[in-house]
Amino acid sequence: MNAFSSSDAPIAETASETVRERLRAGEEIALLDVREEAFFAAGHPLFAVNLPLGRIEELVTALIPRKTVQIVVYDNGEGLVRPAVELLRQLGYTDVSALTGGLDGWRASGGELFIDVNVPSKAFGELVEYVRHTPSLPAEEVHARIARGDDLVILDARRFVEYNTMSIPGGRSVPGAELALRVRDIAPSPDTTVIVNCAGRTRSIIGTQSLVNAGIPNPVFALRNGTIGWTLAGFELDHEASRKAPDFTEANHAKVRHRAQELAEKTGVEFISPVQLRELESRADRSLYRLDVRSPEEYEAGHLEGFRSAPGGQLVQATDEWIGVRHGTIVLTDTDGVRARMTGHWLRQLGWKHVYVLDDWTGLKQETGPQPVLLSRPLAAIPAITPADLLAQSAGSNPLLIFDLATSRIFRTGHVPGAFFIIPTDLFAHPDVPATRQIVLTSPDGAAAQIAARRLAENGIEVKVLDGGTAAWKAAGHPLEAGLSKENALSEPVDIYKRPYEGTDNAREAMQAYLDWEFGLVAQLERDGTHGFSVLET
Repeated sequence: MNAFSSSDAPIAETASETVRERLRAGEEIALLDVREEAFFAAGHPLFAVNLPLGRIEELVTALIPRKTVQIVVYDNGEGLVRPAVELLRQLGYTDVSALTGGLDGWRASGGELFIDVNVPSKAFGELVEYVRHTPSLPAEEVHARIARGDDLVILDARRFVEYNTMSIPGGRSVPGAELALRVRDIAPSPDTTVIVNCAGRTRSIIGTQSLVNAGIPNPVFALRNGTIGWTLAGFELDHEASRKAPDFTEANHAKVRHRAQELAEKTGVEFISPVQLRELESRADRSLYRLDVRSPEEYEAGHLEGFRSAPGGQLVQATDEWIGVRHGTIVLTDTDGVRARMTGHWLRQLGWKHVYVLDDWTGLKQETGPQPVLLSRPLAAIPAITPADLLAQSAGSNPLLIFDLATSRIFRTGHVPGAFFIIPTDLFAHPDVPATRQIVLTSPDGAAAQIAARRLAENGIEVKVLDGGTAAWKAAGHPLEAGLSKENALSEPVDIYKRPYEGTDNAREAMQAYLDWEFGLVAQLERDGTHGFSVLET
């Protein structure tokens, strides 16, 4: 069964060299890899964005907001391109084609292949260190300084959840965009040494260089190779730490805001008014991304309508998770005048030509709560089952068959007891289930389940969705079951690439191999020739 594709008609193709020409020329283009993330991470073009076939309808609107932008789709011969192209056209995208020859065609034409994920940002971080000679210290030196009781602070530039999982002893969570804003209040004495770390290299390099660029008077160093380097040196990590940065004071805020303004101007960030924002929103020739770079907590407490939450440090680290169109237009906002400017000055160096900062929220509609899911079309009316009814029927003689479309990472953490993990794309290729079993689909918030349920219904399969998804099940007080195994998985967990720098169970060989790979990224950038990066040298 293939619920995505319905035609054998030829589809348009775009040559690899044409894609590279558009990238070098600074023209908008979206290059989509529609495989699962584990396969994507094994090799892809530098500016490819991973959007698996089964997640397109759920995620594409946020990643590719303009329906007329050029989209080029590829796989590695798995047969995913045709259904992806047809689905995108069904969703209203008008300029969609296949990459000639797929991934093999890119390679054969001389295109460079990059492994891992978020590679543009990681390669850029290596280039920044190469050009700026970003100061760093090895784990052994930092460990010795801590043992001596030296005057120092350790600032973890990752997301809080990553810091909470594992951290350098004594470190505190100060996600990347917060560093310049808060460091003077964390280390008021100019004699205090500031050490910035992440799990590997990128965020510690960018975080340290942010503080250098911001002109703080303190000695500042990256922890060389982050928690990976710390572990490889034989030192223990902390777990479940919860230290955070204090609120910033007005005097220190004024200093850093002035410097952030200088950096933004020097790198070509532009500043717009609410009227100019509306003008950008009305343009049919721009893919517009409106991003709030404050913390998720601040965003939920109140934000501008239409803006998505993209904490600045993570945005610089993983731009492709928010922005699917290379050379799209980016509008950043905050409420302090620092974080958007610091983020913007990095995005400009990352080769984004149109980066704007919006300070004035006057007359713009505001809202609270988490960001809405931007679906590509309204959800269909699919029969639903309440958590209470699902619980009752699951205990019967003919229990329901529950398919969970959460990512393998989320499923492993917690799912409805008895549910089976399945990747959305695989749902339509799986052998038919017994006619006596009623199928129920669920997903974290129910959206992915409803999207898949519509496609199953269109193919004559009766299905229900769990009303409100797994979140509603949990909110009703019902227990979750943890774990992913051969017994409850109908798909291999290839939807998630196992990062060698996340979690606490990584092999030493994998961590060292990851570092070795990062060291080679500058040379790969040179061979690729499409990046457009320009590191601020003074």
